[in-house]
Amino acid sequence: MIFRQYFPSAPLAKYVHWFWFFEAKEPPHRREHVLPDGTFELVVDLRDEPRRMFDRDDANAATLFRRGWISGTHSRYIVIDALPNASMIGVHFKPGGAGAFLGLPAEELRDQVVEIETLWGTAALHLREQLLAALRPELKFRILERFLLGRLVAQSSDGLLERRVMYALDQFRRDSEMVRIGEVVDQLGISHKHFVAQFRRHVGLAPKMFCRVLRFQDALAEVAARKTIAWADVAQSCGYFDQAHFATDFRDFSGFKPSTYLRRRDVEYPNFVPVEEPR
Repeated sequence: MIFRQYFPSAPLAKYVHWFWFFEAKEPPHRREHVLPDGTFELVVDLRDEPRRMFDRDDANAATLFRRGWISGTHSRYIVIDALPNASMIGVHFKPGGAGAFLGLPAEELRDQVVEIETLWGTAALHLREQLLAALRPELKFRILERFLLGRLVAQSSDGLLERRVMYALDQFRRDSEMVRIGEVVDQLGISHKHFVAQFRRHVGLAPKMFCRVLRFQDALAEVAARKTIAWADVAQSCGYFDQAHFATDFRDFSGFKPSTYLRRRDVEYPNFVPVEEPR
């Protein structure tokens, strides 16, 4: 397996966590749950075989995606295939960061995965052709960086609106407990309704759901950091009202009971959880 990361400098660093490149010959599993983390993901597939996203309620039903896609902010897990001879490059955006490149409000892609041609037309095809022609991951990163810089320049945005949302995101990341939402709205000096609309437009999720996702991610981080797991302690540490609320959120966001997640998880990639194919 080959995995590379690249961290862009300004101005992209404001919007992007990292670029990544991934190759794998033979994965040990054929399906996995991808858990929500409040961000968008851009993926360009460097193989021609279509990838599948499976229906959560019908394991034999699937949507096909070719060449590349953008996964919006999700309020539940998604189920994807894990193919042999995979080769992909992508962008992991910061919360609220993808909106600067989309050409449409982020909330329109909530709980959606769409092919990049749907958003960017022939420019997406040209990007993939350039990425295929580049021989090394470092060259591919530069091509992807230039593409995003071009998209960023082409966008116009409301600076005040963006600063309000970025301030709220920073406050929520400091403390993901939902009780802080009202406090943040008071600090911004706008109505709650107006704030929610702005936040959804930039981030894709409503503030309450976004904070739930953050709290779930806090729980995954707690699990990763502990040698022994007491689920009641994890729930309390992450600000859940009780263990029942914790278990409900955990199942909604992962598709597993906490104990099942612990057994199945990949320590290196906690948001990608292997699952068995249905018989």
